Amino acid sequence: MVSSDMNVSEKLKSLSIDRSAHPRSSGGWRMAALGAAVIAVGAVAWALVGRGEQPANSSAKTVSAANAAGSLPPPAAAARSRGGLVASGYVVARRSATVSVDITGRLTDVIFEEGAVVQKGQILARLDDDLARFDLQLARGRLQSANATIASLQAQMVEAEAQRQRADRLVQTGAISAASFDAAVSRVDTLKAQNNAAMADARVAKTSVDRQSDFVERHIIRAPFAGVIIAKNAQAGEILSPAAGGGEFTRTGVATLVDMASLEVEVDVNEGQIADIKAGQSATIVLDAYPDWQIAGEVIAIIPTANRDRATIQVRVGFKERDQRVLPQMAAKVTFDRSAT
Repeated sequence: MVSSDMNVSEKLKSLSIDRSAHPRSSGGWRMAALGAAVIAVGAVAWALVGRGEQPANSSAKTVSAANAAGSLPPPAAAARSRGGLVASGYVVARRSATVSVDITGRLTDVIFEEGAVVQKGQILARLDDDLARFDLQLARGRLQSANATIASLQAQMVEAEAQRQRADRLVQTGAISAASFDAAVSRVDTLKAQNNAAMADARVAKTSVDRQSDFVERHIIRAPFAGVIIAKNAQAGEILSPAAGGGEFTRTGVATLVDMASLEVEVDVNEGQIADIKAGQSATIVLDAYPDWQIAGEVIAIIPTANRDRATIQVRVGFKERDQRVLPQMAAKVTFDRSAT
């Protein structure tokens, strides 16, 4: 057993490495690592140089195939697209109004909501008109009184005229004196003057009735034109006034009304490029809210003044077709067709 163990131990020693005979050199390891790195870099460079022509050829083939399939525009069309003048702006309404009244009163009814489509003359709200209606009743009563006075005087004039004619016949026969005849004539003239005065009073009363009727009508707030209400500015119970009253519950308007048929885009164009734009020129409108939707438009007008601070001129661009997706104050970009200039 001892002999066999010694044989195994000798065999294991024969397999071990004698490190004393071959000491490690740190410099050799470093040179080996550097050489490996140089070889790796050279291999990568050879691979790139050897395959350099392949991507270019592949790209050219891809572009040719795309042009053949019609997915990419021809060079001329691409140049025209890049050459189009682009300006930014906003959608605005040429016809909009803050609906209000020209009298001061308390709102009793507000009969609309935001987004409502209204017609011209449609009732939007009402003010408290109780006192105005009382005054209208008084004016109508004065008119009725004036008309009754006229009717009474005209009846008296008929009787006075008959007496005058009878006095005229009697004075010719000497049955009455000249003084009695003159009194009959004077009564007719007096009644005519009183009738004229009563008729004047009646005209004044009629004017008062018309004026008060108009004042009552002013307590009703109507839409000045057809459009869409985009803002509700007051509620029932608040004071509405044509001028700011300074109070917390005083409003100058009850609603903001926009005529959607008058929407257009206002853009600012640099002074150096305004010569490329003319009235009636075609344009393409793209809203920021719908970047894939191209809307046909045309130049309506060029505002004849410049902004000295920004060196720009405002241009109005109209929509050739109306769409309910176009809303006021939307951001938009306009590309002007230079081929039309």
